[in-house]
Amino acid sequence: MRVLSLLILLTSCATASATELGVQGTSFTLDGKPAFLLGCSYYAGLGARDKTLRSDLDGLKSHGFNWVRVWATWAAFEHDVSAVDGASGAARQPYLDRLKHLVDECDKRGMVVDVTLSRGNGATGPARLQGLEAHRRVVETILEAVGDRKNWYLDLSNERNIHDKRFTPIEDLAELRGLVRRRDPKRLVTASHAGDVTRQDVESYLKTARLDFLSVHRPRDRKSPGQTAETTRTVRKWIEQVAGSGAAVPLHYDEPFRRGYSSDWEPTADDFRADLDAARASGAAGWCFHNGPTRPAKDGRPRRSFDLTERPLFEQLDEEERKFVGGLGS
Repeated sequence: MRVLSLLILLTSCATASATELGVQGTSFTLDGKPAFLLGCSYYAGLGARDKTLRSDLDGLKSHGFNWVRVWATWAAFEHDVSAVDGASGAARQPYLDRLKHLVDECDKRGMVVDVTLSRGNGATGPARLQGLEAHRRVVETILEAVGDRKNWYLDLSNERNIHDKRFTPIEDLAELRGLVRRRDPKRLVTASHAGDVTRQDVESYLKTARLDFLSVHRPRDRKSPGQTAETTRTVRKWIEQVAGSGAAVPLHYDEPFRRGYSSDWEPTADDFRADLDAARASGAAGWCFHNGPTRPAKDGRPRRSFDLTERPLFEQLDEEERKFVGGLGS
């Protein structure tokens, strides 16, 4: 009897969530303690082999990263690794199981997962989630499959403000946020915004959609790192004005500039570090080391986080990216 009780206890401890993400005012918390979220784009993570996944997560953890951004609706370079069908909302295996596995692996390492959905514009796979009903079914599938862990949050709609097939009306966000709150009351929810937000945007996200925090994709030009501090202070002021100082929420930068994006500017390690330091010092709650394919290259290589079927992320980073990541300890 004692042996059976011990086995039950050990099983319970092994399956219990080890990492819990929360919000405390304008900061995130990990296991109840204020924490700055230092993250990395890992978009095609559901296409990574187990060995690749473990290697990348261990590498990220060793350099101080505590969250990754993974898409549940991702297709690029002829690899559709979406966890859900964008029309029916049905599970796409083995990728839905891989999403749960990735969340579990991050949980073991004390890391957070941003699970991102996108209606898509056809640039990386077909447009998806076209309409509220399809979007609702996908959210329900994700919640049912991954919802028992406490180390992940949901980005309802990537760059939802762009007026192409990605566009998600603020009223749809409100409906979807209400759905999550009914099904999983403690789950943190956001929706990412392309470009700097206005005060009116802040009011819509907090008052109408009732998001738990703001996720902003700042502009990707050489002036951006020098503007981050002032922009952050301005947006935080708007957040306090709209929500009230006692109900202010975090400001999260989950997709800044990256290398391989534009022929006009290739950010250096110093640019990444300057942007990160400015975000942290001016009161942002999180920042992401964004990375993706090389646009001028015909095959997009190195593709970095956009395609992890062939090589781990760390093997695809270039010299400047490795210099930035290697210097994070300082």
